[in-house]
Amino acid sequence: MITISTCMIVKNEEQLLSRCLDCVKAFSDEIIVVDTGSTDRTKEIAAQYTQHIYDFTWVNDFSAARNFSFSKATMEYIYVADADEVIDSDNIKQIQDLKKILLPEIDIVQMYYTNQLEFGTTYNYDKEYRPKLIKRLREFHWQDPLHETLRLEPVIFDSDIAIIHKPHESHSARDFANLQKLIQSGASLSSKLNIMYAKELFIAGTKQDFLTAKDYFLTLSYGTLAQDELKAVQCVLTKCGVLESNPHLILGAALKNMADGAVSAEVCTCLGEYYEACKEYAEAALWYYNAVYETQCELAVKYGQELPLQGLVRCYTALGDSEQASYYEEELNKI
Repeated sequence: MITISTCMIVKNEEQLLSRCLDCVKAFSDEIIVVDTGSTDRTKEIAAQYTQHIYDFTWVNDFSAARNFSFSKATMEYIYVADADEVIDSDNIKQIQDLKKILLPEIDIVQMYYTNQLEFGTTYNYDKEYRPKLIKRLREFHWQDPLHETLRLEPVIFDSDIAIIHKPHESHSARDFANLQKLIQSGASLSSKLNIMYAKELFIAGTKQDFLTAKDYFLTLSYGTLAQDELKAVQCVLTKCGVLESNPHLILGAALKNMADGAVSAEVCTCLGEYYEACKEYAEAALWYYNAVYETQCELAVKYGQELPLQGLVRCYTALGDSEQASYYEEELNKI
């Protein structure tokens, strides 16, 4: 049977921590709690479950805090937990059974992360695989009988275990603040993080969040970017142009988005919003239609579904075409 260290990083989680620890204690041989500056009862609650509580000075870097928590683990495998997770009794039993049968060559066990759309910030789907159980010390093995080489790729097992994500509030304000701190410090964000920033803006961002991000995305637009990152930047700048009623910014970003023929649904919806605000309802309806039926979303599925469909209903109502408005109302109800 394998042994498991559960590693967590926390800050001001008194509302949720007991709920999570009541779950993970059932399969954990060791619980590591790293506190990044709580001012509530978080550490007091953690002490009811473990003596392994450590302070970590927050440096605006979740990876640094995660790495510190891993450094304190001593068991064979590490389970990565967040305070806002819940595991029901059936899935706890599956993890307990997995401990008994897990093959030693498995480096990573992936589990389903569910309920993503409640307080969603960067996700367009409700369920995804995440690496949750990780071998603490990885062994390297030679393979192939001739021209032998080291196996570099980890051995990953996709389990049926499901973890429920149940936060008590959206994390978007925290995420946007941390991203801006990184940008203002001169840090270079990865392509992945830039795309995640754009996704979070489209899924959970306010008008002010978009406008705060505008200068950063403008700077990015002048660089050499991979296609998916470039599309994300163009979507954000088009939205900023709509929010500012800035035709020059809209035109520049939208035309570049269309230049390779693969138009983003977010751009089409934004164009629909702009023309609708100008009371050019026929033009707005054209772009809303393209968003739903002719393009693909880059960042947020609602920009290719309910938002443009709602726009089509409004536009055809304004045009006095009740038949078309009713049709798109029915399409909206199918979602």
